[in-house]
Amino acid sequence: TVALLPVVLADVVRAHAHTIGTITAHADHAHGHHGRWLGVRLVVDETTKMDGTHVLVVGLAYRGIVIPLGLRTWPQNVPLPEGAYWQAVGSLLWEVHAALPPVLSALQDDPDVRVVVVTGAGERAFASGADISEFGEQRTSPEARAGYDRHMAEAARAWAAMDKPVIAMIRGYCMGGGLLTAMQADIRMASDDSQFAVPAARLGLGYGYAGVTALADLVGPAWTAEILFSARRLSAAEAVRIGLVNRVVAGEELEGEVVALARAIQANAPLTVAACKVAIREARRDPDGRDLAHVARLVEACFRSQDYLEGQRAFEEKRPPRFTGR
Repeated sequence: TVALLPVVLADVVRAHAHTIGTITAHADHAHGHHGRWLGVRLVVDETTKMDGTHVLVVGLAYRGIVIPLGLRTWPQNVPLPEGAYWQAVGSLLWEVHAALPPVLSALQDDPDVRVVVVTGAGERAFASGADISEFGEQRTSPEARAGYDRHMAEAARAWAAMDKPVIAMIRGYCMGGGLLTAMQADIRMASDDSQFAVPAARLGLGYGYAGVTALADLVGPAWTAEILFSARRLSAAEAVRIGLVNRVVAGEELEGEVVALARAIQANAPLTVAACKVAIREARRDPDGRDLAHVARLVEACFRSQDYLEGQRAFEEKRPPRFTGR
């Protein structure tokens, strides 16, 4: 199964009314396996109370369970303003980020999930970052900034703990915190009309060390300097040239290319893929902090697995292997 995790941001809500995440099921019969897209969706439900008050309830939905994050109300008999869904999610970004770690943990622990795809909904944006209008409340005082940074750090740790491969499917704007989210993925695939930027220098906010190092690991210090100092937007062509994304394709081909890649990964031995991901992660750490013993244990587990024997049998019998992750 491939899990689809929509990016949480206002532009997605504005583009797609009530339910965010347009790909919630996808049949996959490649290599003799039956797989499907498993949606983790950001949902915004609109209700009207008896007195006419509008209530927007924001939540994360996974396997039929909705995790409520909070609500926003508008006065009775007053039409919802344009961008109301955007405002509802923007005002609850802390809650959304706080809810991500348990969702990512559930995906990690779900034996049916072999690949996670992170995407926005629609064609306008992957993620355009935090709601700037909320900065005065959420990112000005030292206490508020500490809380914001804590949620972001917890989300980053949850992404880092994922041993399953993560693909970012990027359409449109990928800005600021949205780009940070995309950089959590192992592989980034973008439509040819995508745009990338880190606008911190235009807003006067400090950009943390973790974000700087993540960007530098991908594109090197020189391009990191240009991206952060200029705060300019990069085209998809520039992004693939400097290594910010793996591949750029026409917008109408993006989903098909991501599905094909996800299917190819899904058909491979899960233990081998996980061992490779952990090894890549350890290679990016400082030499003194690398857990090479853990990598060695994962590699040894591959050789001791039933999948290793299955791979040999399938090769001899000239058929696709049927890996189980055991």
